[in-house]
Amino acid sequence: MSLKHAVLGFLSISPMSGYDLRKHMEESVAHFWPADQAQIYRTLGHLASEGLVDVRTIPQEGKPDRREHSITDAGLAELDSWLAAPVEYVPSREVFLVRLFFVGRLGTDRVRAVLEERAAEARELAAVLEQTRVASEQALAAAGITPTLEMRLRLATLANGLVHARAELDWAQDLLAELTD
Repeated sequence: MSLKHAVLGFLSISPMSGYDLRKHMEESVAHFWPADQAQIYRTLGHLASEGLVDVRTIPQEGKPDRREHSITDAGLAELDSWLAAPVEYVPSREVFLVRLFFVGRLGTDRVRAVLEERAAEARELAAVLEQTRVASEQALAAAGITPTLEMRLRLATLANGLVHARAELDWAQDLLAELTD
């Protein structure tokens, strides 16, 4: 997958500026598909040059013009084609696990420090994701909205991140306990 498909996915929901895209990505998919502002703007430029998005300039009083991007029919076809294709296995690279694999040469104290750092990161991520989950569910309930399939799947990606963060935390804590035995 490329950032291209994530951007097309967001633009299939509604037209957005690069700033809006960054904000929506941070609030939703950043725990599994992060992108910085420069990557987003570069991708939007490529998508526009490929005819997959249209760009509309909207003048704003006292601010720079807003450049709003909307997905074209060709962009929707590209997104749908990607969504319908088989999921390609892409091996992940886990810098932390490579580091852990070799850090024993620096002694138990350094191993403990590395694991405690990882546990703290997992704890923080789990807290953020849990807070987001609760806020999302409360907002839907307060609005009296029965979640659509799309909404339920978006919440499922959040739940997946939460399960992984909690598992990572449990694993790190278990390993830390083994080191003290």
